[in-house]
Amino acid sequence: MFIESAFAQGTTAAAPDPFTGLLIPMLLMVLIFYFLVIRPQSQRAAQHREMVEKVRRGDTVVTSGGMIGKVTKVSEGSDEIEVELSDALRVRILKSTLMDVRAKGEPVKETA
Repeated sequence: MFIESAFAQGTTAAAPDPFTGLLIPMLLMVLIFYFLVIRPQSQRAAQHREMVEKVRRGDTVVTSGGMIGKVTKVSEGSDEIEVELSDALRVRILKSTLMDVRAKGEPVKETA
């Protein structure tokens, strides 16, 4: 008797739309994800691409393997460069594996 009347009373009230209740938090999460993850990552990728394109002969480079050497040859049509690691050792590496390009005569960056 009481359950039937309570159930009947609940059906007369208008229920809120569940879609609009989830839409605003989802949009907010997408915006936060974009500004904290996607945008900074794309900016770093663009900076790395620009740095690799500007590498030239005589620059000191640091590879992703941790090797530091001087660029001796840069081919325009190729994605490879020749790096001198010591007086008797020259290696060819891919431009995409460069982590840092230091200009001629630029001092080594010290970490604290």
